[in-house]
Amino acid sequence: MVDQRPPLSSVSDFATWEPVLRLMLADDEDRRAGRLARVAGRIGQHGWSLAYRGSMSSTARIAVENIQRALARGGVQEIAFRAEAQPDGRTTLGLVWPSPVVEPARVYPDLGVLVLADGFLPEPWLRRPDPVPGAVPAPSADPELLERTLRERLPDAIGATEEAIAAAEVRLGVTLSDELKVLYRVTRVYWGDDFDFEEADRAGEAVGCELSGLDHLYSVDPAVRHPGWDLGAKHAVSTTPDAAVQGLAGSPGWIGFGSNGGDEFAVDLTPGPAGYFGQVILIDHEQSLGAELVADSLTDFVLGRVREERRDRRGDELPAVARVGAGCLETVQAAAHPALEVLSIGAWDGTPFSLASVAGLPRLRTLTAMPGTLADPLEVAGFTGLEFLELGAQEWRVLLDAGAVPRTLKAAAIKVRDQDHLPVVAIANEILALWDRPQIVQTLLAGDLGPAA
Repeated sequence: MVDQRPPLSSVSDFATWEPVLRLMLADDEDRRAGRLARVAGRIGQHGWSLAYRGSMSSTARIAVENIQRALARGGVQEIAFRAEAQPDGRTTLGLVWPSPVVEPARVYPDLGVLVLADGFLPEPWLRRPDPVPGAVPAPSADPELLERTLRERLPDAIGATEEAIAAAEVRLGVTLSDELKVLYRVTRVYWGDDFDFEEADRAGEAVGCELSGLDHLYSVDPAVRHPGWDLGAKHAVSTTPDAAVQGLAGSPGWIGFGSNGGDEFAVDLTPGPAGYFGQVILIDHEQSLGAELVADSLTDFVLGRVREERRDRRGDELPAVARVGAGCLETVQAAAHPALEVLSIGAWDGTPFSLASVAGLPRLRTLTAMPGTLADPLEVAGFTGLEFLELGAQEWRVLLDAGAVPRTLKAAAIKVRDQDHLPVVAIANEILALWDRPQIVQTLLAGDLGPAA
């Protein structure tokens, strides 16, 4: 929609943006060649994303800072913009205001991901751990040795009561490993408001990490590690027969007990086929799926007997995830497999692809295709299990006009190329309307930059 009452009048003035547009268009090849030129970017309260060469002029920097101050005064985190400049200088500028149903784009001029249903996550973040009925502690797990070691290192520590440990198990809904119980029988670290920094430091040094108190143990929640639909929908997880750790985002059996200042250590009560009950794993804060095996047991961890193995990332490869296009598979047929979950079609200069060979695959949930790469966008209508779809504006136009947008979608995205800058918001609002979602507000401004120098 075009907003007739701009949310921030000081920002919704073409003159405010003119220095920014001149900066971005100064070396634009299309503008220099007398063709229609298009640019896009964003400015936020604490940063900006602007495509330009060379250094920023003082005039442009002042303009950006003025916009940032106006956003801060109005309580707006950031604003996206896209502009089209005619050869004679006539320019249309679209300001795209933040929306609760749009996950911001990582790369501009893309608009971002349209969230079509609240409370849903991509399938990998809903995956529960596989049962591990035969899982046993590692041979190195030695609760008696662990207790002796900790008491030698922490002779004055105050441990938790059996009642407190049992209450923690009830709260978490799991039975803790014998080693983890021993740890908190020796030191509760701190309790309630009774926090002793020195005792916490001593406990951390004795164990080998920043140790959490018994009442702060937690299960790793997959939703907390969700990176957003743009990244999340394009991942898949799998646990191979030789994996020590299940390839999950989280598990009720991953019991976080400490950190290294950024990443989290957890005792794993739901190990992979080749793992041990109670092994110690590391949840990397820069990763959103899986974990790394650190030690076969808590005893090993405390004694410094850690492993150097890296985690298995094969879930993001064939046959679950396939990439077609330049530098990848050359045909969609080569990607067809009953286990296929994610199909991404990238840049391609050849004949557009048919999707017939992957129609009806039982697990296909994500399809992304660069503009112009599909022979017949209406083939998408036959996919009955899609939860995420990313297409070019023209492909979305075909689906919308035919009433063929898959209604199983939980999120969608419009991949933007040069010709799609300004119409993309209108198309996004048509998609949102199918799910009765709030519309995106776009303010259109007109100005004149004059012909290229």
